Formats: sequence, structure tokens, C-alpha cells
Amino acid sequence: MRLLFDDGVVRDVKYVPGEASGSLLVPLDDPAYFAQVRVDTEARTVVWPNGLDLAPEVLHGDHEPENGMGFHDITSAHQPA
Repeated sequence: MRLLFDDGVVRDVKYVPGEASGSLLVPLDDPAYFAQVRVDTEARTVVWPNGLDLAPEVLHGDHEPENGMGFHDITSAHQPA
């Protein structure tokens, strides 16, 4: 996913199917289900139909999670040269 924030920050986040478990994460392994992601303006983050949402401060890069739940920051600015 490419995420564009109001402050101009751009982040690329990749989900690796099968890397994490949990009832809310398993459906994301299906590309058609993953594609149902949307921005919830009230929650100010991305969400899926099953109620899964991702912490906006993690997506923005303000906080590094202990468990990425299969999501990885692949923003080119963070990639080794």
C-alpha cells in the first residue's frame, strides 16, 4: 500500500501473507479481501471490513511496533542504497 498523509509524508507498506496469524489477519492473505482496504476518516487510519485497523502512528512512521503483524515498511527512503 502507498499511504499519503496530510502532512506530505508518503509511506509504502507491504503485507506478507502467512507471516502473521490471528483471526483478523488471516483474511488478508486473500488478495481480493486485502484490496477491500479503505481509509476510515473517523478513525484516521486504514481499515478492512472485518474491523482490522492499523495504528496511524505506526503507519506514519512515528512509532516502531514490536510485532508488525506481517506489515513491513518498504518506503524507498528506508531501503539500503
